[in-house]
Amino acid sequence: MIVSVVLPCYNPPPGWEQTICAAYKSFCDSIDVPVELIIVLDGLCPGVTTDDEILLNKFIPRLNIVKYETNKGKGYAIRKGVSVAKGDIIIYTDIDFPYTASSILSVYKTLRNGDADVAVGVKNEAYYEHVPLVRKIISRILRFLIRLFLSMPITDTQCGLKGFKRSVAPLFLQTTIDRYLFDLEFVRNCFRSKKITVKAIPIALNEHVHFRKMNYRILLNEAVNFIRLLFRKQ
Repeated sequence: MIVSVVLPCYNPPPGWEQTICAAYKSFCDSIDVPVELIIVLDGLCPGVTTDDEILLNKFIPRLNIVKYETNKGKGYAIRKGVSVAKGDIIIYTDIDFPYTASSILSVYKTLRNGDADVAVGVKNEAYYEHVPLVRKIISRILRFLIRLFLSMPITDTQCGLKGFKRSVAPLFLQTTIDRYLFDLEFVRNCFRSKKITVKAIPIALNEHVHFRKMNYRILLNEAVNFIRLLFRKQ
C-alpha cells in the first residue's frame, strides 16, 4: 500500500519547508507504510526557492513537485496533484499542515480500515474559537445555505483535510471549480453517487495557526459558483 498526500502551494508562509519535513516524518512514523508527497506549486511562488526544494528532496524520499506558471486556484492545484498520485489512499490538506497529527491519522485509518470510501474532516466548536470573526461568519452562512438548499448530511464541506480511496479519484477529477468551493462540489458529487460511502471525521487545529486575509473578489466568484451548483443537473 502507498499513501499519497497532496499539498497545494501558493505564497507559503516562512518556514513552510521545515513544517512539511516534520509533518511528513511524523505521519510516516505513525502509519509505517510508504508515503508519497505531492506539492503543487500553483503559479510562480516567490516564497519557494531552489534551496527549499533541495531540502525537501533530501528529507522526503518520495517527493513529486508539480509546477505551472499561472495561479489557478486551490481546486485546480489539488486536481493536478491527484491526477499524478500513485497512492491507494489519497489525502489532501494545506501547505502549513494546520490540523493535528491525530486528525490526519484519523482520516487515514478510516480509509485503511474500510469504514468509508471518502473521509471528510469536519470542524468542532473549539475550532471556531481560534478563527477570525469574518471567517467564522462566512463559514456559518455557507453551512446554513448547504443545509437549506442542498440537504446534505455533512454541511462543513470546506475543511482543508479530506481523503479518499483511489477508486474515488476519477469522481474527484470530475470537479470543475478551480478555487475554494471545489470541496463542496466534490462532497456533493459523492453523496449523489449511490456507490460511495462518506464519513465525517472530527478534526482539531494545531496551535498558532495563521489565517490569511480573505480575498473578497474571490469570495464573490465563489458565491456565483455556489449558485451554479444549485442549478446544476444531477
